[in-house]
Amino acid sequence: MIEAIPLLHDYLHLSARRLPDKTALVCQKKRLTYSEIEARSNALAWSLEKNGVQRGDRVIVFADNTVETVIAFWAVLKANAVVSIVNPLTKADKLAYLLDDCRAVAMMTDAHLTRVFADVVKRAKHLRTLIVSGTSDLSQFDTIACVKSWDDAVGEGNTDCPPRRQCIDIDLAAIIYTSGSTGDPKGVMLTHRNMITAATSVSTYLRFAQDEIVMCVLPLSFDYGLYQMLMSYRLGATLVLERSFTFPAQVLKVLVEEKVTSFPGVPTIFAILGELKNLSDYDFSHIRFVTNTAAALPVKHIDLLRKIFPDARVYSMYGLTECKRCTYLPPEDIDKKPTSVGIAIPNTEMWIVDEQDRRVGPHEVGQLVIRGATVMKGYWEKPEQTAKKLRPGPLPGELVLYTGDYCKMDEDGYLYFVGRMDDVIKSRGEKVAPKEVENALVHIAGVKEVAVIGVADELLGQAVKAFVVPEQGAVLTERQIIGEAQQRLENFMVPKYVQIVDELPKTTTGKIKKTDLR
Repeated sequence: MIEAIPLLHDYLHLSARRLPDKTALVCQKKRLTYSEIEARSNALAWSLEKNGVQRGDRVIVFADNTVETVIAFWAVLKANAVVSIVNPLTKADKLAYLLDDCRAVAMMTDAHLTRVFADVVKRAKHLRTLIVSGTSDLSQFDTIACVKSWDDAVGEGNTDCPPRRQCIDIDLAAIIYTSGSTGDPKGVMLTHRNMITAATSVSTYLRFAQDEIVMCVLPLSFDYGLYQMLMSYRLGATLVLERSFTFPAQVLKVLVEEKVTSFPGVPTIFAILGELKNLSDYDFSHIRFVTNTAAALPVKHIDLLRKIFPDARVYSMYGLTECKRCTYLPPEDIDKKPTSVGIAIPNTEMWIVDEQDRRVGPHEVGQLVIRGATVMKGYWEKPEQTAKKLRPGPLPGELVLYTGDYCKMDEDGYLYFVGRMDDVIKSRGEKVAPKEVENALVHIAGVKEVAVIGVADELLGQAVKAFVVPEQGAVLTERQIIGEAQQRLENFMVPKYVQIVDELPKTTTGKIKKTDLR
């Protein structure tokens, strides 16, 4: 008999078969083995199928980083459906948009989010099944065809095996919604093949091993957080799942107790780490590697991470939801190319083009193009936006991803992120990359975070404005920041305006929301 081509949920099945009694998940003082997650997700998959979920249907998981979210993710795939995890901080209006946009037929959520979803699900046009974990009055949802508690849903299914496999690897596995900072959120369509390729590639260059213990404080709704689980279950590692980094002392306590080996983060998390005064109290000797994506990692943070985790490999990486990951900087190159985001990930090709779609030479700025099996299938039911991103490639019949990011490469093929094409400031006839200004200002003593935008100016066209967050206890002035900037930057890059703020607006994934600043 010919074996089926692997699908994403085979990661869980094969690890459960090979390591049934190994701890797969540590979450909120609960510990689940691979066999337990396999059995519960099998049962939930049967429940979804019994209640009308069919191949290709979209199912939303609106929940925190919990045991239920992990089980729900795998259950949807086993039911031959498409999963979309939605951040629990999502407001009612956006949740309503997402439910209707992907025409979700089922949603799994938690009772503590009732005030957000209660009215929304009653109006959802396509929703037929609602499964709620925790204590909740389910009678209020009598307009929905099937409403079940989590325990009832899991209790009615077969734990021994999942429903009959119907998907192939080009079928959709997930829809991950972008933040929608420039309009309505777009649903990035990812196939089983997309996600398997990305998980394999990333775990390969990270030297990810079966005995890894991964600390994930990133939301599973964020692809960077989700892939911590995918890579862990691909190899049979242990995932330590926390809801967030809101209480860093508690997270670090768990990190030490569980002897975590991998700590993925984003610049905002590392900025918080840098402010903690008692880091020397923690034993971080088990940490093998630290990773960063979401935004380019400033050299200041690279130095900080190497100081905090002296025995760990530090990976500065760059990517976007539309292809998961583009590049990584090998740890052995971090000293000679600290401002680079590195080389193409395995099984991916990249190049840079000018506005006429011609490839450019070393050190020339242009738009980054990505070619590989990680590239999304497109945006869910948004053909015009898809056509802007996916365009014909160099070989007949293929489509490649135009990222919308300005980058440049050096003569060795290492990539340097310049900025989003939409973010570039045109001042005095010059193009100013906000990231270059931010990287200069964040190295000023007492500066914690910086965000730079362009504002309308009659004389300059656009003027550079910087929002600066001081470190705890630091006293900074606008004049001081501008004076330091004049010593570090070319004249046309120096901010005309500086505003000292207590914090910067951020998305649920830790990215700075420059639309709010504007």
